Amino acid sequence: MEILFIGGLWLDGTAWDAVTPALEALGHRPRPVPLPGQGDGHSSATLDEQLAAVLAAVDATADKPLLVAHSAACTLGWLAVDARPERVAKLALIGGFPNEDGQLYADFFEMRDGAMPFPGWGPFEGADSADLDEELRQRIEADAIPVPEQVARGVVRLSDERRYEVPVVVVCPEFTPEQAREWIAAGEAPELTRAKRVEFVDIDSGHWPMFTKPAELARLLGAVAAEH
Repeated sequence: MEILFIGGLWLDGTAWDAVTPALEALGHRPRPVPLPGQGDGHSSATLDEQLAAVLAAVDATADKPLLVAHSAACTLGWLAVDARPERVAKLALIGGFPNEDGQLYADFFEMRDGAMPFPGWGPFEGADSADLDEELRQRIEADAIPVPEQVARGVVRLSDERRYEVPVVVVCPEFTPEQAREWIAAGEAPELTRAKRVEFVDIDSGHWPMFTKPAELARLLGAVAAEH
């Protein structure tokens, strides 16, 4: 199965380098989607441009792909499902939930010089980063790419209710499936409250399992793909 990876904030396609070989060994065809503004030097990239890149990758697949989105990019994956509900087999959300129509994409931290730089580890202390050793923290921070302001402050626009028919798998790293179910039931992730088919899978990791548990993440995603 074709598997398209959508990296979260501050990450480029190399974030998935340790995950893709194991999926290839299982017979899948994984590849990261290069996002404008995340590794190409396009500092004025927009959310619409990032969505266009994801849609181009979806349209280029021979069969319906599994979309895998991480963290804030769970909203980008959901935007792609909204735009191509008939072309996406499943959406896997790692450590995040999609925003609603009209919300800002990811306006979380201070902007400097037209971009949102990595804010340091302070906001992520606790379960998010508990499995990161000092070397890995330094590497992630050194490689972090400031998020263009027009991406972070882009407005989410959703229009096709067929998105609710696309199966969703919530991958739970720093939180449990039980917590995710409670949040969704309480209306804290309204888009998933309305989704018709939502599954939950656990992974014992922090917020970045592609770095700390790549083999386990690959096995999990391989199983998700095999169920299609």
